[in-house]
Amino acid sequence: MQTLRIKTPSTDGAAGDAERTGTGPGRDLSPLLAGAATAVAAVGATLALTDAGTPLRGPCTLFFLLAAPAAGIGAALRGLETFGRVIAALAGAVVLNMLVAQAMLAVHRWSVRGGVVAVTVLSLLLLLPLLAHRERHSRKHTQE
Repeated sequence: MQTLRIKTPSTDGAAGDAERTGTGPGRDLSPLLAGAATAVAAVGATLALTDAGTPLRGPCTLFFLLAAPAAGIGAALRGLETFGRVIAALAGAVVLNMLVAQAMLAVHRWSVRGGVVAVTVLSLLLLLPLLAHRERHSRKHTQE
């Protein structure tokens, strides 16, 4: 069994206060990057499903195929440190994509659209337990 350590914020003056309050430089950048990544992933899925003939289809679809399962796996691994969580989520995303491709090839049903749909469904299934847990947790606190 692994013991997870919780890091406490440092109390070394103004820098510590900025870290705790979230007002330091670069603190507003992560929601912006998350929104941009979501937009690129959504564009990639849309371009793959509509079979658009744009040169952006390949890179954006590849980003979607890595980011969607990685988000689901990363959300499930919230107890790990950030670096380990990112590495495990990306490795899991590659494994999930390989399993989908292998399964589709084994049953002779390979298609780009089918692969994108299968990865989307599996990624959503990875996120469902987390969303259900958050819903139960929020209902529990609102009733008290």
